[in-house]
Amino acid sequence: MCIRDRNEGHHLNDPEAVELTAREMPDRIRELEEWGMPFDRTDDGEINQRYFGAQSYRRTCFVGDRTGEAMLGTLIDRAQELEIPYRENVMITRLLSDGRRVSGAVGFDMETGRGLLFRSEHVVVAAGGFSALYNRHSSRDDENNGDAQALALEAGARLLDAEFVQFHPTGMVGERYGEEWDGRLVTEAVRGEGGRLYNSKGERFMKRYSPDQMELDARDVVARAIAREVREGRGTENGGVYLDISHRDDDYVRDRLPSMVERFESLGVDITEEPMEVAPTAHYTMGGVDIDFQTGETGVGGLYAVGEAVAGVHGANRLGGNSLAETVAIGKLVGEHVANAVTPDDREPTVEDGQRALAEREFRALETLSAADGEHTPEALLEELGELLWEHAGILRDEAGLREGLERLGELRARTADLRVDGDRTSRSFEYAVDLSVSLTAAEVLLRTALERTESRGAHYRTDYPGAASDWQANLVVSVDDGGFSIGRRGVGEPSESVREALEEGYELDYHHLE
Repeated sequence: MCIRDRNEGHHLNDPEAVELTAREMPDRIRELEEWGMPFDRTDDGEINQRYFGAQSYRRTCFVGDRTGEAMLGTLIDRAQELEIPYRENVMITRLLSDGRRVSGAVGFDMETGRGLLFRSEHVVVAAGGFSALYNRHSSRDDENNGDAQALALEAGARLLDAEFVQFHPTGMVGERYGEEWDGRLVTEAVRGEGGRLYNSKGERFMKRYSPDQMELDARDVVARAIAREVREGRGTENGGVYLDISHRDDDYVRDRLPSMVERFESLGVDITEEPMEVAPTAHYTMGGVDIDFQTGETGVGGLYAVGEAVAGVHGANRLGGNSLAETVAIGKLVGEHVANAVTPDDREPTVEDGQRALAEREFRALETLSAADGEHTPEALLEELGELLWEHAGILRDEAGLREGLERLGELRARTADLRVDGDRTSRSFEYAVDLSVSLTAAEVLLRTALERTESRGAHYRTDYPGAASDWQANLVVSVDDGGFSIGRRGVGEPSESVREALEEGYELDYHHLE
């Protein structure tokens, strides 16, 4: 049943990745519980589970409405228990690679500005996706700028499914709550606990688009419905719709949605009494680095990837809760493989002449960038990039818009030759300047693959090709070729025999708890 639901990725999911995640996840949940993750419980003491969008039964284990935060805290505590060393406040700007094998990474210390060279035969890319490219139209802030994808692509890896960006249906509306809140996520748990969507006419409009699943249909369906309501004049004056949970008991809402209650109360809104104003927000990228899910290998020797940085588990559309599941399920498999691949060696790692030359070139480039005194600030260009993508590669796309987006992207890229960095290498301006380079790479790949896929599937919706096409049940694969991008197609694999039999047999389940 879990695999059947995950195939809501519109049949672009990697079958092995889906099966591995489904099989591994129960043990990972128990492991997290052993490490102290405080899952909500039922009255009889079992781990509680709730509906998220497009799930056919209550699958999502949760900690109030702070599940991701709770999981992160649990993993950090566990890492500290094991005394695992780590380095904070470092930005990686290039992987040392000859296209066949990696040998380390180059970057800088964000607190001191000092250049750093890391020598390693094994590098794991786990820096998330690129949904922050949409800037104020994103639930992300200073993360998910496309670092993982751009660095891996440059090092010789392939990208997959880059056209698929998930727009979460419910982000906060900045015009109502303040610019700093624009696009911030209103958790799907609100709808999972019974939240209802209304347009400005007071209509529960999901009846028009999904009369059976209503607000709990897949995120792409709900986001498109909201976009159409707004486009057709039934949105709020701020370009959103209303999300209402006030019909539920006050104590129930405060118990199940504590962070939402606290956040909106800080803005003078009592969600137990009045609705929230929401609009879609770029939240997640289904596309990413192409890997072997048993090992995390990318095809470049010593280079691995995991988490939102990769593609495959979610296909054309991710279901709520599956990102955390993938992170720990596939993460454990990849982590164990990399650990076993490392040969214990107490010697200090050596830096070869070629590696040192690469690093020194990168350090000089960073020094030049930090001294840039032209006209355009990186902050302004990143903001313009966000508006460009929202307009031309947002929820509703077409050929003319995508081509215009590519043209504008070229013009924007040209202006980076006249960049101005306000501050030294410890400044936010310098960090944004570094972000700008990888962001432009990720944005170009997104626009080109979205233009290439002449159909609508999952989160990729083309108004000029509104239906799915059978000959497009394939993944788009991107690689670097002679300084440009090469885009090809690859067929989707077949599920294992045991999974095929289970899918054919099928079964019904009214309610489910993890035993």
